[in-house]
Amino acid sequence: MDPLVNAAIFLVKTLFSLYILAVLLRFLLQIARADFYNPLSQAIVKVTDPALRPLRRIIPGIGGIDLSSLVLALIIQIAAICLIFLLLGQNVPNFLLVTLWACVGLAASVLNIYFYALIIVIVLSWIAPQSYNPGAILVQQITEPIMRPARNLIPPIGGLDLSPIFIFIAINLIEILVINRLALALNIPRRLIMGL
Repeated sequence: MDPLVNAAIFLVKTLFSLYILAVLLRFLLQIARADFYNPLSQAIVKVTDPALRPLRRIIPGIGGIDLSSLVLALIIQIAAICLIFLLLGQNVPNFLLVTLWACVGLAASVLNIYFYALIIVIVLSWIAPQSYNPGAILVQQITEPIMRPARNLIPPIGGLDLSPIFIFIAINLIEILVINRLALALNIPRRLIMGL
């Protein structure tokens, strides 16, 4: 493959992935009811707001959750897949298939966000417990909706919180049993889809 095409695909994947990450973080922040006065939350809002504002006029929120951010992430993922196929000089597959690929990629991205956010929370609990850093607070707020039910099932033992272990197990099981099976069933070209 031509090095220029490889470089272009790398740039497309990187830039689109970063924007999808920002949009998904905005969605997860809304689900977690995170502090939107946090400087990092404000940065995410500023980056994603220009693209979300027109979609909000068309797609209503449900229960205080802005579904337009999920739709935007899906649109960006679909656009990236189509652009990569065009850069490769190939025909873009059926739109429905590309949409299914994009949905699987977004689900994998959400799992990755939670996976790495949990790692950050665990490391911060060891090196900087009770940190008031805006980044640390934001990561804790994002993970709290999935940690709370796990903590209710598995109370701390001797001051040691084992609930993240079970969340990691759940994330890996979802990846193995759902994401990987869907990727095989839909014949997803993994190197082309962000999140996989």
